[in-house]
Amino acid sequence: MSFPSCACLVCIFSLSLFPPFFSLGIHSPSFTIIANFTDREMKEKNPWHTPLTIIITVIGVIAIVALVTVAVLQNRPVLQKYKYGIVLDAGSSHTALYIYEWPAEKDNNTGRVEQKHSCKVKGKGISSYAAEPEKAGESLTECMREAEMQVPSRRHQETPLYLGATAGMRLLNIENKAASDKVFEAVEKALQRFPFSYQGARILSGQEEGAFGWVTVNYLDDRLKQGLETTGALDLGGASTQISFVPREYDISESPSNSVAFRLYGNDYNLYTHSFLCYGKDQVLRMALAHQTQSGPITMSDPCFHPGYSMTKNYNTLYDSPCVLERKPKEAPLNFTHRGAGNFLQCQEVVKSLFNFMSCKYTKCSFNGIFQPPLQGSFGAFSAYYFVMNFLNLTDTSIPLETVKKNLANYCATPWNQIKQQHTDVKEKYLAEYCFSGTYILTLLTEGYGFTTETFSKIKFIKEIKGSDAGWTLGYMLNLTNMIPAEAPDSPPLPHAGYVSIVTVIALLLFVLFILSLRPVWPKCSKQPQIV
Repeated sequence: MSFPSCACLVCIFSLSLFPPFFSLGIHSPSFTIIANFTDREMKEKNPWHTPLTIIITVIGVIAIVALVTVAVLQNRPVLQKYKYGIVLDAGSSHTALYIYEWPAEKDNNTGRVEQKHSCKVKGKGISSYAAEPEKAGESLTECMREAEMQVPSRRHQETPLYLGATAGMRLLNIENKAASDKVFEAVEKALQRFPFSYQGARILSGQEEGAFGWVTVNYLDDRLKQGLETTGALDLGGASTQISFVPREYDISESPSNSVAFRLYGNDYNLYTHSFLCYGKDQVLRMALAHQTQSGPITMSDPCFHPGYSMTKNYNTLYDSPCVLERKPKEAPLNFTHRGAGNFLQCQEVVKSLFNFMSCKYTKCSFNGIFQPPLQGSFGAFSAYYFVMNFLNLTDTSIPLETVKKNLANYCATPWNQIKQQHTDVKEKYLAEYCFSGTYILTLLTEGYGFTTETFSKIKFIKEIKGSDAGWTLGYMLNLTNMIPAEAPDSPPLPHAGYVSIVTVIALLLFVLFILSLRPVWPKCSKQPQIV
């Protein structure tokens, strides 16, 4: 009896595994099948029994398994490890502590630094403790204990701790250097008791404060790393205010003291920055009151305070600052009655009188004879800029400038008793000053810096960016820890996960091509019938 023998690859493989079965004779009433294949013949007709083919196949399978295993292990989630840094912002009105963290394995290259925690120190700024310097150090204890809890104990000794003092201590250093030194001694003694790597305390210059604020804003907004057009920085504190931006056309030689050069992520930046000492919101209020009390009156009507406001104030306390000390009237009484009139336009005139627009030896000035190039780009306004304008509900700069002024004028004209009833949760001292502070901010931005009705909308009042507070502290720490490289870090054309995936796919394709290349030696169906 004859029939065609058409055996597939799998069938032949099966036959090669069980040759003894086909050496048997199987009888039936119908026919007898006698297997005429010997072991040797089967192996000759089955190329999968050749040693080279078996070895290559095994190696291919092992390689694919290895590549897939590497890809899985490489991309599995791992526990992130962090490093930390602590910066204390010792401002004129208060001190704040900030804790920053970044991936430990990406130090000095691509690790993004983010704010982990902040703590506002109770009480006033450290400069207010000049008469009792030891209390300046004691005031920091509570926030430092919070820092001990926020930073993992295994990281304590390697975590840098910085304290930067700004305009409040600048003024104290001018007024009484010995007292300033004692405050720093007390602060250092207190900070060194904690298990962190204390890196010192010092007074920042106004230029540093402005420049580091600019770095913070643009770093958090990812503009530096991506090489995008930068954002200007407007910072308003209690004793000083800073403006920083990169002008389009800037002749550095015209005013070298206002220039700071940076090279960050491979890009060069020629930054204009200036800090106006005594033009923070607290000190400029002293200047406004001093301007209105030059004759030493017993009663003074102030258009920058609400109608119905009345408070007895001490002349010695008012003039107890280097910003106004020389203006104190010689024959002033001990006290005076400060009364509000609530007139926005008149208040603007009072504020304008604090600026000198007459003298300018440069091509262009802001005020007080200070060089300022033309404004360029968008600006982020933070610190007191934000807190004042947010309280007044005037942070939306898409609203026309004239409407903003009108709304502020209505607020200033609101009777004092009504204001107190509307804001029972705010201390009266601070509540009474918002009319003046709002008027000062608008006047500083428009008359001082030169923002117009068209460019005012380019200002964005901000408290934080992507979860981190806007301010100079982050930029200060980035500078001291070299976390921003001068050159852009090299990076592979593909991420590691993508590389592994591509290699795996290519390996699979090569293996399939190899299998297909063996087709000529695959056992083929015989065209001749087999007689059994």
